[in-house]
Amino acid sequence: MFKEYGRMNIAIIGAGNVGKALAKSCLKAGHKITLSAARAEHAAEAAKAIGAQAASSNEEAVKDAELVIVAVPYDSLGDVFRGLGSLVDGKVVVDATNHTNVQNPGEVLGGISNAEEIQQRHPNVKVVKAFNYALAARLAEPSVNGVPLDGFVAGDDQAAKDKVLELVKSIGFRPIDAGPLVIARVFEGMALLNIMLQISHNWPWQNGWKLIGPPED
Repeated sequence: MFKEYGRMNIAIIGAGNVGKALAKSCLKAGHKITLSAARAEHAAEAAKAIGAQAASSNEEAVKDAELVIVAVPYDSLGDVFRGLGSLVDGKVVVDATNHTNVQNPGEVLGGISNAEEIQQRHPNVKVVKAFNYALAARLAEPSVNGVPLDGFVAGDDQAAKDKVLELVKSIGFRPIDAGPLVIARVFEGMALLNIMLQISHNWPWQNGWKLIGPPED
């Protein structure tokens, strides 16, 4: 379906639950991972706990990375990309972020996605949307009862998207090409729905997305 890239050199910006969960899965799959965060000591602590490398800054983390995953709160995106400047030009940047408002979902469901906003502001970056729809528990273990969950990927640059599809597959998801970057709006809606369901039903934050029916692989 797409080219196999093998071991990737990946920078993960964000050392919270999502960043650490992704780092664990990527390390398990054999990728090289460098973590960074707004506070260098936070990145160092998280990296030590999971066996990854830590960078003293986001700029240092992305310098030699072939793929960059952004896993920070929505209100930190501007600071992250202002700090990176042109360092991510031409790189594949995976947006794993969400803008959520469980009290007023309509506020965030009617606008463009975070990924589209990044692409508009930074046209030289190859933005791909993935992982945001998955809870941290499922990023760390992308299967339930031995059944791989679906890893949806959206983007306008096919080569960049193929690379992320390969990453998604390598960590244990069933990779699904969901189409152009505009579909990131759907992904962010999926994330919001999952979060609201966990809260309203007092579920254990373990659920994931799986399409049932053909094709099965």
